Amino acid sequence: MKNTSSRTAKVARRHNRIRAKVAGTSEMPRLAVFRSNKAIYGQIINDDAGTTLVGFSSAKAKGKTFLAKSIDAGKEIAKLAIAKGVSKVVFDRGGFLYTGKVKAFADGAREGGLKF
Repeated sequence: MKNTSSRTAKVARRHNRIRAKVAGTSEMPRLAVFRSNKAIYGQIINDDAGTTLVGFSSAKAKGKTFLAKSIDAGKEIAKLAIAKGVSKVVFDRGGFLYTGKVKAFADGAREGGLKF
């Protein structure tokens, strides 16, 4: 019998590998991204203190398509982060491939003023 892995198992394996290398500090918190079938979520997390500084979802974003909402969500989380005094972050793609909606979210955050 052929041994196959599900998509969620592959994402979880990649996520664990990424989280072993990426951590946020108070100077450079972590911008964590989660993508579901309906929305894309972003959180800016200080791993030293274990607190979430800012969070935003594309469900609240403007736009007609999922891709347009992802770009707007990235811009909005950047705006909220800069209001909290955060300008540099470490990007955590959460095990998802850096294409499509995840890349659009990251590009929107860069347009909004975040550096990573």
